[in-house]
Amino acid sequence: MYDTDLLTASWLEYFEYISFSIYDWVLVFALLFLLLEFGNDAVTKRLNGERILESLSSIFTLVPYFVVEGFIFAGAVYLFYSVHEIIPWKQPVNAYTAMLVLLLADFAYYAEHYFFHKVRLFWLSHSVHHSSTMMNTATAFRFSMFDPILPVLFHFPLILMGFHPMLVIGAEVIVLAYQFWLHNEMIGKLGPLEWLFNTPSHHRVHHASDEKYLDKNFGGILIIWDRIFGTFKRKKSCPTTV
Repeated sequence: MYDTDLLTASWLEYFEYISFSIYDWVLVFALLFLLLEFGNDAVTKRLNGERILESLSSIFTLVPYFVVEGFIFAGAVYLFYSVHEIIPWKQPVNAYTAMLVLLLADFAYYAEHYFFHKVRLFWLSHSVHHSSTMMNTATAFRFSMFDPILPVLFHFPLILMGFHPMLVIGAEVIVLAYQFWLHNEMIGKLGPLEWLFNTPSHHRVHHASDEKYLDKNFGGILIIWDRIFGTFKRKKSCPTTV
């Protein structure tokens, strides 16, 4: 029993370290990639004050977002751990359940993202993310202060299924961290990867304001959810950003 508890604790500590380290490094790479995008804009003579200010406005939305997220995250951690303590059907903690939770968290993100677009109250919040007139890395961090609420609701079922809260929280972090590189105009199509994974090409479709592209490609890491549920749209022409 002691050995099992020790192994579980080791797995949880490792998964926590991996998931949050990924997120920390994503922030570093996002800044570097944004500078690279500005460099590309300068070479292509698109860099101007409007594009710089638009990027800064996206970044500054993080201030109220992080304030509100801090309170919601604390409440979610308390809720998740409290419920996990009392349910009798706890799932084991190992590499297999970690991968399963990551897959389920990615599906939960798909469902959450779908509701963000389809329910007007939720769109009122999520529309902030879609309000930018440009598509660069800064747009990935353009959030409403109410955005952290819905993820708690859509990831809570994973707790009810018996998965450890740290696995669920860590998986959610990884799904979000993956998406920073999707918001750009520099990376083109990626061949066979386009079938399985969400890519910048797919996500440019998602952010487009063209009628044929509206409410498409909701996936986080995987694009297969959109293919399964009929919300996938392949890029056929250059999408128009709002």
